[in-house]
Amino acid sequence: MEWLLVLAAVMVIIGCIGTVIPGLPGTTLVLGGLIAAAYAHGFTRVGWGTIAMLALLTVVSFGVEFLATMMGAKRVGASKLALVGAALGTLGGLALGIVGVLIGPFVGAVAGELLHRKMRLQQNPRDAIGVASKVGVGAWIGLMVGTVAKLVIVGLMIGLFLIVYFAK
Repeated sequence: MEWLLVLAAVMVIIGCIGTVIPGLPGTTLVLGGLIAAAYAHGFTRVGWGTIAMLALLTVVSFGVEFLATMMGAKRVGASKLALVGAALGTLGGLALGIVGVLIGPFVGAVAGELLHRKMRLQQNPRDAIGVASKVGVGAWIGLMVGTVAKLVIVGLMIGLFLIVYFAK
C-alpha cells in the first residue's frame, strides 16, 4: 500500500499546481489524492465524515472562481450581458487551455459590455470601449481573486486531512 500513498502524494501535488494553472482539475485531484491516502489505511485514520467534508470543500471550490470572476466584473459596473459574457468566456476558455482561461473572462466581459452599449458605441466608440475594457479588467481581477480563494480551500482540505490523519 506504500505505492498508493506515493500516488496520493503525487495527485495532491499535481492538484495544488492545477489550482494555480488553469486547465488542470486542481481541487478534484487533491480530493482524489486524499481519498487514495485514506483508502491506503482502510479509512481507519481518515473516515467517511472527513471525506464528506473534503468533498463539500471541493464542490465549493468549483463555484468560487466562477463567482469571483462575475463579481469582479460587477464591481466595476458591468451590465448583465457583461456578466453573462464573463461566465461564457470562463467556460469557453477552458477548452483553450491556460491561455483561454486567462483571457476568456476578459474577452467575454468586454464582448458582453459592448453588446450592451452598442448604441453608445456608435455615438461615442471611445467611451464604450473604455468602459468595456474596464469591465474586462474587473472580470480578470475577479478570476485572480478566485484562484487565491481556491488555493485557500485546497490548504484547508490538506490541513483538515492532516489533522485527522495524525490525530489517530
